[in-house]
Amino acid sequence: MLNLPNLLAFLRILLAPIMFWIILNPSLFTDAGYHISWSYFTASLIFVLASVTDFFDGYIAREWNQMTMLGAIIDPLADKMLTIAAFLGLMMVGSASAWAIYIIIIRELFITGIRTVALSEGLDIKASWSGKVKTVLQMIAIGFLLMHWSFGTELLWLAVALTLYSGFEYLWGFKKAILTRSNK
Repeated sequence: MLNLPNLLAFLRILLAPIMFWIILNPSLFTDAGYHISWSYFTASLIFVLASVTDFFDGYIAREWNQMTMLGAIIDPLADKMLTIAAFLGLMMVGSASAWAIYIIIIRELFITGIRTVALSEGLDIKASWSGKVKTVLQMIAIGFLLMHWSFGTELLWLAVALTLYSGFEYLWGFKKAILTRSNK
């Protein structure tokens, strides 16, 4: 069902490749006579706007009672598409460690797969508090890296550590949900 929260998730999906393209093509701005920082700023602005849609689609879905199965699937995928586009772009231009990005992407894909299986099995596995903090920290790290600010690399590795921790926590929740269901 297409509703406002799902449309916001689809908007995030559309903004991800635009941001990715800008990260990879800073000459778009420098060839036009602008300083390269305009490329950083534009990619960051798109990332922030897309990230804000993540907050609002969840808030609207809960407050207006518009939670759907499509939303439960498309929202985390849209999040992953946005962060993976940012991380891959940053890695490709040499602004982020390939190992850090690899660890984050593998974890995100693995947990998204498990979440999809859980949904198809009717298991309710909510995102943990550490998963929400992980997302915020990843977004902050991406912002710092996109803007070429100090401590971006340190924030990225902190995000990697929290990404791994929240992944293990998610797996533990999945295991508990399966055991709870089989004990009924």
